[in-house]
Amino acid sequence: MRSKDITRTDCLAGRIGAGYRVGLIAIGLLLSSAVPTLAQNREGPRLEQTFAAALTTLPAEPLSTGGAVYVPAYSSVSIAQGNARADFSVTLSVHNASETKPLVIRRIAFFDGTGKMVQSYLKQPVALKPFATIEAFVPTLDTRGGTGANFVVDWAGSGEIAEPVVEALMLGTFANGHYAFISQGRPIRTAGR
Repeated sequence: MRSKDITRTDCLAGRIGAGYRVGLIAIGLLLSSAVPTLAQNREGPRLEQTFAAALTTLPAEPLSTGGAVYVPAYSSVSIAQGNARADFSVTLSVHNASETKPLVIRRIAFFDGTGKMVQSYLKQPVALKPFATIEAFVPTLDTRGGTGANFVVDWAGSGEIAEPVVEALMLGTFANGHYAFISQGRPIRTAGR
């Protein structure tokens, strides 16, 4: 090969490489702008279907006991003095702590940092079997909740029943490190005790 041919080949490779990089950047921008839309329109299987084995029929007796649990859920966390953000998946777990009675879950709602409801996870109340668990999941790419996200879980039961145990597990990766932490729910309303 002559030096003139090498120069032509190098220039052609440079043009193809630059075009390839521009194409990748354009695809990246398109995907990043579509992520919130995809997350908002995401309709996966309902919790009632996913956790059917953990559910039972609603109690026939009056629901005389109930309450609500507030759970902080950090789908995004500001880091590096607020100059960067780490995004996390969130798994909300609602445990029926009663060994003998079903626990009715009336609502599982996900709110963003401004207090706006982002998503409701139940279409109608469900009853958890004794010691059973149901979960709601927010994927890492779904950052609609932001740094001040939270869940509210409304529950009820017949007569004396143990309050549910509600926790959120955040899991994510940032700067080659893996991070996981738990946020415990706090009762914000109790009735019939």
